Amino acid sequence: MQRLDVDVAVIGAGTAGLNARREAERAGKETLLIERGEHGTTCARVGCMPSKLLIAAADAAHGVHHAATFGVRAQGVTIDGRAVLERVREHRDRFVRGVVSSVEGIDEDKRLRGEARFVDANTLIVETDGGDVEVRAKATVIATGSSPWIPPPFEGLDVDVNDDVFEWEDLPESVAVIGTGIIGLELGQALHRLGVDVAFFNPFDEVGAFTDPKLDAALREILAGELTLHLAVQGLEATRDEAGYELSWDEDGTRTSRRFARVLASAGRRPNLGRLDLEKTGLSLDDKGRPSWDPRTCQCGDAPIFMAGDATGHRPVLHEASDEGSIAGENAARYPKVGAHVRRTPLSIAFTDPQIAMVGQPFEELPSSAAVGEVSFVDQGRAKVIARNRGLVRVYGERDGCVLLGAEMLGPDVEHLSHLVAFMVQQRLTVQQALQLPIYHPVLEEGLKTALRELARALEVDTTCRNEDLADCPGA
Repeated sequence: MQRLDVDVAVIGAGTAGLNARREAERAGKETLLIERGEHGTTCARVGCMPSKLLIAAADAAHGVHHAATFGVRAQGVTIDGRAVLERVREHRDRFVRGVVSSVEGIDEDKRLRGEARFVDANTLIVETDGGDVEVRAKATVIATGSSPWIPPPFEGLDVDVNDDVFEWEDLPESVAVIGTGIIGLELGQALHRLGVDVAFFNPFDEVGAFTDPKLDAALREILAGELTLHLAVQGLEATRDEAGYELSWDEDGTRTSRRFARVLASAGRRPNLGRLDLEKTGLSLDDKGRPSWDPRTCQCGDAPIFMAGDATGHRPVLHEASDEGSIAGENAARYPKVGAHVRRTPLSIAFTDPQIAMVGQPFEELPSSAAVGEVSFVDQGRAKVIARNRGLVRVYGERDGCVLLGAEMLGPDVEHLSHLVAFMVQQRLTVQQALQLPIYHPVLEEGLKTALRELARALEVDTTCRNEDLADCPGA
């Protein structure tokens, strides 16, 4: 058996793994990158980028269908499903090629194609096409990513997951989306707006990820006006034949069944840890086989094993995976003298319509001393101009010091508003300081300023300053 001795072994060549490798190399360590599958990050291949390409097509279709609102009447509009998906793949493949080329630029003796498993905390066996390779590493970074989870009623029925959608040759007539989380809502709404008959199913009474009851209620009301949502369904069963799938379920005391051309399982993703034999490392594992993990150091327990990216199940978004990869690689290189890092303000965004965003401390984690400021987009000036005046923003602040804590948002283009709040929270700005920042007129960001004013009133603080409220006009 071939044997390799390295300072740092990195398992996984996605966003987190590539960053971990780079940091370890930068520290002057002998590093080996191990990847079992195709090169290309989850984001580029099956996540962020192709889903946004599909959503962009859906937005274009939705805009045409609602152009009459502005006196623009479009006729004879059709959706070419094949062309939609060809464009998705064309641009997706370009993004993937960029990642693949960066991996292929790594010296061949510093990367290994195969599946790794632990023998002990410092030893890996990598199964390659050319036979097993033993890798001895002073430290290891686990960056194995995640995979879609198939709920039990659909196991063995060859249903689609989000990874598969972008390989469809054409848009189907109908799709049952299993799950009403972020991925399911994004893809399902996009397919609906592209002319697919879509229905959502969830055995739980849950939609999206809001922890603020007012945001949750608003999201449900808005989505129910456009989409078919079957929530808290019981006894969900499925069968498959040559023509498609038949689903049956109990809802409101009635047994119902319906046929669909495709089923899209979008009930979440699970960390890829099950085939690593982590039990052989000496790490303490929970009932799901996950080791204890410190997000500040990315270290598992006190072992020479670090973990980053979606494999952690912590914050499965690209910028967090990138940060964790850097932290894990740096600490793996300097083990056992690991260093703790201050993490960025939490930020998550869903590209539904209206968009969903959560920043900083969520509502459910607020201290009892917190206060809330709120604004509705229903009468917000710019939102009415563009006929997208739905949703609301709720910002949270601490009475002690009047600092901003976070926000939950539902509305037009809150991807941008959420970044402003994230910057404010990370800089620990007070409400007074936030209100002194420039906001142009007329823009959606004026809604955020209104919410901050309401928060200031709730905190009973004086926000008077020389240039305050210069943009205060009707409809702002």
